[in-house]
Amino acid sequence: MSIPPLLFALMLWFFGTAMVVWLDSRPAATFRTSFRWAGMVALAALGVVAWSAHDVTVGAAYISFAAAIAIWAWHELGFLMGFVSGPRHAPCPPDARGWARFRLATATVIHHEVALAATIALLFALSRGQPNQTAPLTFALLFGMRLSAKLNLFLGVPSLSDETFPEHLAYLKTYFKKARCNWLYPFSIGLGAGVTWWAWTAAEAAANPGAAASYTLVAGLAALGVVEHILLALPIRDAMMYRWASPQPVKAKTIMTEQR
Repeated sequence: MSIPPLLFALMLWFFGTAMVVWLDSRPAATFRTSFRWAGMVALAALGVVAWSAHDVTVGAAYISFAAAIAIWAWHELGFLMGFVSGPRHAPCPPDARGWARFRLATATVIHHEVALAATIALLFALSRGQPNQTAPLTFALLFGMRLSAKLNLFLGVPSLSDETFPEHLAYLKTYFKKARCNWLYPFSIGLGAGVTWWAWTAAEAAANPGAAASYTLVAGLAALGVVEHILLALPIRDAMMYRWASPQPVKAKTIMTEQR
């Protein structure tokens, strides 16, 4: 591959998100067809992960990374289009506080989170004992960044960007809290920076170009996650970047944090 790993990670993250935004902005009558086709792509991507797990070339690292992003995008479409979320589809009661509020918020997305966790386990099983761990590491990182962002939104951040939510998910906004940065926020930034540094140093110490490319892709994705967390504290609407991908007002955020 001639595209540098960091640029490849950025391009895939950006254009993959734009595709999700475009599909989600189309008429609701198209959702089932789009979700089925995306599911077939995700199924093929699982096969690609199993096929490339033994390959330590640079090309295999890129392919595995792209496969993980494709699977992630399918999961995100499932949520954004209303097919997979949680048993609760109601706003947060005004008097809900503390643990009760957390339980109610969890019930709105728990099915989706379980599906993501099961996919992580599947990807690690498909790559078990193999040298190419790009796909499971990428998917696990996406899950971790998303979970962190959602917890920060629940606890309170200055910038919610909640005006971009699809109409049928508007109830989720009632579980967000606008406030000065919470106690978890600096730890999230620090952990994201730590993962970025770890992956970057692992890339420098890698024994072969394929492993170096794999860790560099993960480092780039982790750095993007840090940027998205920083945006939670700034008056910048990250969804504005994807307005060009939709003829309607943007209804999704990014692949990593649309449900923050």
